[in-house]
Amino acid sequence: MTSDLPGPGSRPPTEPGYPWRAGTATGVGSYPGNDPAEALRIVLGELPELPHLPELPARGPGADLTGRTAGLLIDMPVRVEPSGWRFADRPGRDTQRARDHLARDLDVLEEVAGGHDGPFKIQVCGPWTLAATIELRGGDRALKDPGAVRDLAASLAEGVAGHVADVRRRLPAARILLQLDEPGLPAALAGTVPTASGFDRLRAIEEPVAEDTLRTVIETVCADDAAYPLVHCCARNVPYGLLRRAGAKAISVDLRLVPERDDDAVGETIDAGTGLFLGAVPATGTVLPSLRATGEPVRGLWRRLGFPPARLARQVVITPACGMAGASPRYVRDVLERCRDTARMLYEAAE
Repeated sequence: MTSDLPGPGSRPPTEPGYPWRAGTATGVGSYPGNDPAEALRIVLGELPELPHLPELPARGPGADLTGRTAGLLIDMPVRVEPSGWRFADRPGRDTQRARDHLARDLDVLEEVAGGHDGPFKIQVCGPWTLAATIELRGGDRALKDPGAVRDLAASLAEGVAGHVADVRRRLPAARILLQLDEPGLPAALAGTVPTASGFDRLRAIEEPVAEDTLRTVIETVCADDAAYPLVHCCARNVPYGLLRRAGAKAISVDLRLVPERDDDAVGETIDAGTGLFLGAVPATGTVLPSLRATGEPVRGLWRRLGFPPARLARQVVITPACGMAGASPRYVRDVLERCRDTARMLYEAAE
């Protein structure tokens, strides 16, 4: 499906401070299926202004959020246990499988999109969600051990920095956006992450510690403007202030999970110039709401906070509510088209 955006000579200009154009849409990360070339072509066709590298967890362990990022860790190999991912003494077939999946995806990226000359987004699991989902050798979650978390964050930062450099080499004309997925951060802060047994909860992480760890990863990976950092958190109680202070230049959320009690935090985020990736389109289902119904919650949030309408299309990027690994291929295309049309509608309404 071709884009209905204006031709190159009449496209909205790239906004100062943001690597995307006004009226832009993008995806979150995951898609159904197991063909990386097909998924990437769909993304490029439906989201030409801000495409991203699709993730295909249906391929099995090593293609999932945790395993895919664990394959990037330096000197911290992992293996699959019945309970999930666990650190291992040495690299084995599970670590290699994760690396092979990503290597295949990057080869396809270079082949299919090597000439892309605009913003392009890649996604990795953030340090706190990774620590909450990988087990130590003894079976406890890494989140339980502050020393293990520090080692994990340092390893992650080094590995993702190398990953960003590899993507930049394959897409030499692109501006790379790095999305850190942190759906588990609110639970870590609230102390609601279960122990390995499931009978107790791990102690809450203090906000300064969470902020410092996330900042370490962002500053290491994005040094010298290597990538534009954003954090995705499709959970309730998004810590907007913490994410901004840690260095996130944009925050990606599920719009349905943004209650009015978060208005002050969201307003401060907008006022600070931080980009907002708003998940306005249901990521799963069969029938989409109308275009007007899709855009109204975005407008409603903006009106409620009292910001000028013209600012909305510049600062906001429209996305699906979350990843779409559980959706049908037909629905995926419909969602991406709706994201693009919604972003376009919001831009045109502000002109």
